[in-house]
Amino acid sequence: MSTTPNILYDQHGRVINYLRLAVTDRCNLRCFYCMPEEGINYVPRADLLTYEEMERLVKVVAKMGISKLRLTGGEPFLRKDFMPFLARLCAIEGIEQIHLTTNGTLTAPHIPDLKRLGIKSVNLSLDSLDRQRFLEITRRDSFEAVMETFHLLLEAGITTKLNAVVMEGRNIDDILPMVALTKDHPVSVRFIEEMPFNGTGKETGIKWDQWQIMEHIRTAYPTIHKIKDAPYSTSFNYAIPEHLGTVGVIAAFSRSFCGTCNRIRVTPQGMLKTCLYDDGVFNLRQFMRQEASDQALEATILEALAYKPKDGFEAEQQRKGGLPVSESMATIGG
Repeated sequence: MSTTPNILYDQHGRVINYLRLAVTDRCNLRCFYCMPEEGINYVPRADLLTYEEMERLVKVVAKMGISKLRLTGGEPFLRKDFMPFLARLCAIEGIEQIHLTTNGTLTAPHIPDLKRLGIKSVNLSLDSLDRQRFLEITRRDSFEAVMETFHLLLEAGITTKLNAVVMEGRNIDDILPMVALTKDHPVSVRFIEEMPFNGTGKETGIKWDQWQIMEHIRTAYPTIHKIKDAPYSTSFNYAIPEHLGTVGVIAAFSRSFCGTCNRIRVTPQGMLKTCLYDDGVFNLRQFMRQEASDQALEATILEALAYKPKDGFEAEQQRKGGLPVSESMATIGG
């Protein structure tokens, strides 16, 4: 019997081998670019995918050709019994890599277990290295907890990426100090263009795009140079001579990496998204609770991929009713 793994493609011929699964919409920070200060209206717990439903879904897509899994939120460590759930996912046949995205506030006690489970990498959201600016951005005084997580991840030898959203008038003074972290730490510092997923429906506009970010970095690091990006990378990556780490820029608003997109998303409510900028293409939770078979689930996902947009601009244009992006990033999986 052949052991050749299945390969999943979308209608544009792109390999789809990566699922971003959001396990909760709840977050203990209130980052202004993600949600209003009062927070968002969290969905009732009954409307969230259960762990059992998520495990079933991962098993189905693993058989289809998904080999990489990223768990996001909200903040995943806020969900009760997250670590036992993570351990069960690690045992699913076909899943070769599991990655996490976290704000780092609750992560530190779990790092030994993350290492033991073989978690491939952790993306740590950190928009400022200044405690006061961190407080102003997140509306919570959790800077020390996040920095403890950062250093413990590095000590454990877990591949770590710092993700910083670049915002005019908020953290521009942090760009160069964050680049400086790469000198003595084997960390990838990645700067992300600000996006409209702020939970308010208000247009923010983009003042710092990928080119302006790099121009600013070159003022202090003129020897920074482009390096080869990994397959399907969402970041354009750079190195500085004699630095242990690297620098990346994620053109999340410019959307210039869509041509190599290899991912699908599932929100905490079980909504399948074939693009970050779409408004959901199918409710998998509802379908599973109607006793759909695994074969029916597979067929539904394949049908959705047959209509996956070529890029985020096309996905945005196809949103129902022509409505603009208004949801919080926490509700769709950051």
